[in-house]
Amino acid sequence: MNIWKNQQLEHQQPTYLNLKEEEFQERIEKLYLLLKECRLCPRECRVNRQEREVGYCKAPEKLVVSSIGPHLGEEPELVGNHGSGTIFFSHCSLKCCFCQNYEISHLGYGREMTEDELASSMLFLQKIGCHNINLVTPTHYVPQIVHAIFIASKKGLLLPIVYNSSGYERMDILRLLDGIIDIYMPDIKYGGSEASLLYSNAPDYFDIAKEAVSLMHAQVGDLVVCDGIAKRGLIIRHLVLPYDEAKTSKVVNFVASLSKNMYINIMDQYRPLYQASRFPKIARKISYGEYQEAINTAVRAGLSRGFYYKL
Repeated sequence: MNIWKNQQLEHQQPTYLNLKEEEFQERIEKLYLLLKECRLCPRECRVNRQEREVGYCKAPEKLVVSSIGPHLGEEPELVGNHGSGTIFFSHCSLKCCFCQNYEISHLGYGREMTEDELASSMLFLQKIGCHNINLVTPTHYVPQIVHAIFIASKKGLLLPIVYNSSGYERMDILRLLDGIIDIYMPDIKYGGSEASLLYSNAPDYFDIAKEAVSLMHAQVGDLVVCDGIAKRGLIIRHLVLPYDEAKTSKVVNFVASLSKNMYINIMDQYRPLYQASRFPKIARKISYGEYQEAINTAVRAGLSRGFYYKL
């Protein structure tokens, strides 16, 4: 899609408002069934969360939310003038050892919330002027979240939905999100299996992320921005790690193979938090040279959106 054709999306409503009510409800039912033998993420723990069993992510049946509010530290196209309406969900299916939000993802800090309460929170974020609903680490709560979106849509929700995830996603779940999510924002954390096994206990991460991101791109396309605000499309995040442990070249070459117009935020804020000090190669911050080489690698791959190139 041509990003300059902003007029086409300037007045377009979010995709979930185009979904027929019967189809919406059918998808919600299918998703809730997965909680009985949980297969919401690629780990497929198959625990019965409706009977208070917990799997790798440690998430219960009910939603647990850490915080809700406008976020000014996201990508400029999400933040705009009034912030991205972020909802931080507790627990995580990936659990990276260096997670900067480990109190939420590993320790599960937060409070339980019903689907009706989550829907009301979405409407509140809209009321205070946020430009989108930004679902942070949503994978393990997809049934409850989709239900809440449905409830909120019946009460006047008009904002794009941002699916802000680790990139470690099941294809079957993403297919059920087609027509509900406006903006996918996955990480692609690693370009190889050694680091993903060592730091996230997920040796299959890159293979799964490539498949998932390809499907996300097929659903929503390249990022479309109207008057400085993201309306639809794909935003990719990649965190540069010390000693090129993230294999940045493999990541950016894959991204460029999908589209040279892809928006990719190459991030420099790595810090050795939580348990990172246990691993010598990631026990320090990245250097300016390491970050600059990551940027140069992206430029050589033909990418230019989402990061700033400095000589």
